Amino acid sequence: MIDLHVHTKISDNSLSTDEVIRLAKKKGITHLAITDHDTTKGLQEAVSLGQEIGVGIVPGIEISAYDYQRNKRAHILGMYIEPGHPALDLLCTSLIQSRNQASHDMVRKVMAAGYDISWEAVQKYEGETGVYKQHIMHALLEKGYSESIYGDLYKKLFQRGGTSEPQGIAYIKLEYVDAQTAIRTVREAGGIAVLAHPGQLRNFDAIDDWVELGLEGIEAYHPSHSEEDRQVSLRYAQKHNLIITGGSDFHGFYGEKPVELGCPELDERCINELLSRKNK
Repeated sequence: MIDLHVHTKISDNSLSTDEVIRLAKKKGITHLAITDHDTTKGLQEAVSLGQEIGVGIVPGIEISAYDYQRNKRAHILGMYIEPGHPALDLLCTSLIQSRNQASHDMVRKVMAAGYDISWEAVQKYEGETGVYKQHIMHALLEKGYSESIYGDLYKKLFQRGGTSEPQGIAYIKLEYVDAQTAIRTVREAGGIAVLAHPGQLRNFDAIDDWVELGLEGIEAYHPSHSEEDRQVSLRYAQKHNLIITGGSDFHGFYGEKPVELGCPELDERCINELLSRKNK
């Protein structure tokens, strides 16, 4: 079994890289893609640890992007990227900085709404690249304001809002990188660009265009996908000769719902296909 979409405490998982890789080993996973948000930090150490304990680590990334043509968010996975590649670092540095500033401002809004937390209390839980909304919720949970990371309080504070739902009172919109730029940058960093959970973010209508830019894979198997999402993903994979990937999108305690590491639908043939495409 493999898993090609996993996070660590470097971004927004409650577990460290060491804990995640050892858990993968325990579950019999042979290959694991570490795809932290908007960073390649820690990937070289992960590869070394994986070699020590017998788990093949795919150095990866998940870029928080936006389809400005269609006004939708989009997440672009990079598989077998070069850790620390200057193009990726340049792309992601400003996003990490803006996310941390937004998180700081969100904490101020939460405090102004009467919740007894502080920036220092939130920082106790932050990952190595800064504070995410999950870390703010963890601090609120510790104070007894909520019994879970995701739930009514999360929606009240951080819901994005839309035509049928109000915006959270502490929500601040982030400016994401352009999805087209993200695809090109993954390729520049020697990686394979994969569209993450297109069913969740409704990105199917962009695939035809993005293939022309170098998109080479699609995440058909994801906890958020319905059977229809999977089938549509598979049809696009066949249409464009895309590599079919999948993963748990594991975040530990910070996950929206409990998931187990591993993608039972895929095996090492997917790894071989990624490597053969990379080596062309």
